Amino acid sequence: MTPGRMMDFPLTLTHLLDRARRLFPRTEIVSRQPDGTLHRQTWKDTYERSCKLAHALARLGVKDGDRVATLAWNHNRHLEAYYAVPMMGAIVHTLNLRLHPTEIGYIARHAEDAAILVDRSLLPLLNQFVASVPSVRQVIVMADDGPTPEGMLDYERLLEPEAIEYDWPRLDENAAATICYTSGTTGNPKGVVYSHRSNVLHALVSSLPDEAALSNRDAVLPVVPMFHANCWGFAHMAAAVGCKLVFPGPKLDPESLLDLMAGEGVTIAAGVPTIWIGILAQLDAHPKRWDLSRLRQMNVGGAAAPPSMIEGFEKRHGLFVLHAWGMTETNPVGTMARLKQDVADASPEERMSYRASQGYPLPFFETRHTDDQGRVLPWDGATMGELECRGPWVAASYLGDEGKDRWSADGWFKTGDVVTIDAAGYVRITDRSKDVIKSGGEWISSVALENALMSHPCVLEAAVFAGRHPKWDERPIAAIVWKKDKRATEAELTQHIAGDFAKFWMPDAYVFVEQIPRTSTGKFLKTRLRETYGAMLEGRPKKT
Repeated sequence: MTPGRMMDFPLTLTHLLDRARRLFPRTEIVSRQPDGTLHRQTWKDTYERSCKLAHALARLGVKDGDRVATLAWNHNRHLEAYYAVPMMGAIVHTLNLRLHPTEIGYIARHAEDAAILVDRSLLPLLNQFVASVPSVRQVIVMADDGPTPEGMLDYERLLEPEAIEYDWPRLDENAAATICYTSGTTGNPKGVVYSHRSNVLHALVSSLPDEAALSNRDAVLPVVPMFHANCWGFAHMAAAVGCKLVFPGPKLDPESLLDLMAGEGVTIAAGVPTIWIGILAQLDAHPKRWDLSRLRQMNVGGAAAPPSMIEGFEKRHGLFVLHAWGMTETNPVGTMARLKQDVADASPEERMSYRASQGYPLPFFETRHTDDQGRVLPWDGATMGELECRGPWVAASYLGDEGKDRWSADGWFKTGDVVTIDAAGYVRITDRSKDVIKSGGEWISSVALENALMSHPCVLEAAVFAGRHPKWDERPIAAIVWKKDKRATEAELTQHIAGDFAKFWMPDAYVFVEQIPRTSTGKFLKTRLRETYGAMLEGRPKKT
């Protein structure tokens, strides 16, 4: 082999933040505070404050490899920790504030967090678990709405005396930078350790024109929490391209988000489908209240977005939805549903089918799907199997080497998503493996039924789950949330979707609820629905 003659230049987060402060020093970072006011700083300010934070943490004894946890909403101080901690050689660990305190305590103990940066408004949550984490030496309070309690350190006072430059170490690009834990819906949460290299590569590739398509002319609003799956990479992408960042803080209701989008000229916003369902309902009710003329793209992921929602934004409000898929274990983005040139001339129905899919893989991200015996399945758009993936920002193991069965013998990560893949490479999720309904030996896709039900004009949300059945083992039950002042009969719902599915796919029952239970990341919590309603079919006469 003849070696190349290129420089050895490590792919680290240090370069991204340094580039942002040098080339885009006046570009804003806007954060909504708990009282509704807006805090403004620049990429230059963010760099200097990150230097101050690194000095302060080093003075407190934080050293190479230590875990520094965050328990915080999306704002400028959280962004400073996103960079300062890994750039000094430590590891930033984002704690999911929507989990139960005992679960957060387990995660903090498992990660062996040495310090915690916490919003003052979240101190009641911290106090429920911090005593159970013996590794924590310091609690640093980001005092967003009042004084810092005695015995804890105040973030701003800690930073005040420190220098605005820091002699950042030259890090190995494969060094750990960030830890995010999985949601733990099937067992204890597991730690996913991102490297500097994986974060940088993910940011660069995700920013490409056929992917998220970011540039320094954008203003990006990550509704997705910074504690969820690495903020989908937006905190790193924004620094890489030097664009404006707009953080919503704790105010995530549709009206507050729409006010922020309109007021700050947001061009790209990102969040889970449940966020966008609420925003669409607000826009339908008040179509002229907000000026969203600069909003060119809404990135939707975390769960399958119903085509009716994608169409509703486009046809009624002229807004473009970009569907994407990823997981905590994939840093997180793996596929995006852009229309490739070879399908651009398809019929409107086919184009919507592609846009409502999970999309095709990003560069350097590879996909396949397999059957129960591990055999690789054809890309025919019909054969269902478990999605597997590999690439430079896909986890190779969990912290503590737990869950080794999640990787195939030849090194692919088993996602747990049941999918089809078509000849063009578009992935379509039909279910999570734990949510797929197996009726009389046949698979029924809960996602397909949900999408069809949510296209009914009276339905705001629909979640389809497996009910236990005396003959067929499992049958679909649909939980329905109505739009405001809208109602329909069960027969009307069934008639609305009957033409799209085989008869045995039709729900055996409907339950009407005020709200569908959600996971900590906003996904429908079908385990709760199964626990509550899963036995309702057992006493019914057997169907033939």
